[in-house]
Amino acid sequence: MKQLQQWILGLLLVTLTAVGLIALQPRATAQNVPATLASAGLTVEELGEGVYGLIASVDFPPTDAGMAICNGGIVIGSDGVLVVDPFQTEALGDLLFETVSTLTDLPVKYVVNTHYHADHTGGNPAAASRQLPIFGRGPIREFMLSRNGESDPNITPPEVIIIGAWDLWLGERQVQIREFEGHSGGTDVIVYVPDTNALIAGDLLFNDRIPYMGDSNIRAWQATMANLIVDYSAALVLPGHGPVTDVTGLERFKTYLADLVDLAEGWKSAGTSQEEAIAIAVPEKYSGYLFQALYPGNLEAAYNQITLGQDDAASIQQYLATQPEAVKAL
Repeated sequence: MKQLQQWILGLLLVTLTAVGLIALQPRATAQNVPATLASAGLTVEELGEGVYGLIASVDFPPTDAGMAICNGGIVIGSDGVLVVDPFQTEALGDLLFETVSTLTDLPVKYVVNTHYHADHTGGNPAAASRQLPIFGRGPIREFMLSRNGESDPNITPPEVIIIGAWDLWLGERQVQIREFEGHSGGTDVIVYVPDTNALIAGDLLFNDRIPYMGDSNIRAWQATMANLIVDYSAALVLPGHGPVTDVTGLERFKTYLADLVDLAEGWKSAGTSQEEAIAIAVPEKYSGYLFQALYPGNLEAAYNQITLGQDDAASIQQYLATQPEAVKAL
């Protein structure tokens, strides 16, 4: 066990060093050089008629600051376009808008941030420069301004705040925006296009990726996954990170969360120390997932919230404050 702990500690140190190096790269590299789909590590995939995902393939931390970390979305209606999550830099946001122009001549009318994390909102300046309204939920403005400073040099919060269920219309096409809880402290929304049954889930779903849990509430996230599985059982799903999936991806992620909770409840019964708990290796069934470096943080979050019962908002925010700034970007 001691050797395993030392190995995990070494991995963490290497990972955090790499994260720091990525964070310290000159911003001009990511901001000023025009991005292409190839240089950004993105592919375009159609989820349904007129609904597209830009799918990021990069692991975390990325080896190039110009590569996209998350997925972005495009919804084309009969009179305009909605863009979802314009990535982490203005250059990548510009690339998303340029990609829209290859798919349709219709103008972009709206931009939605599925939550406040900088890998989904750092490209907002590309929307602002086009004078487009940006939508976000609840405390998203406050959180971006108070928490994203280290990872976003040009914070551009949404101007339009969503409270409750919203419907946007792109001509004859309805787009539903709905609130769910679990990943990012009360700023999570999904975007659903009912006529083609396409769901853009944001970071409520990490598919084939270890999730970021810096300010998550695991129990609330579990409840959300149960609801999404029922409400969107037939949908094609664009996750915040990872390949396009369907209800099977939602179910796999629900199982991942349940496995974490089972571990943490076992630690409570056994009197396991936090040091022992976070030294556990990634289970074999998740060994093929990307973002492996985030797993110790998942264990720590589960230990705090489930083993110790520290799942109130103040405790979660206290834990978030201890996380490396570059990791908070997820």
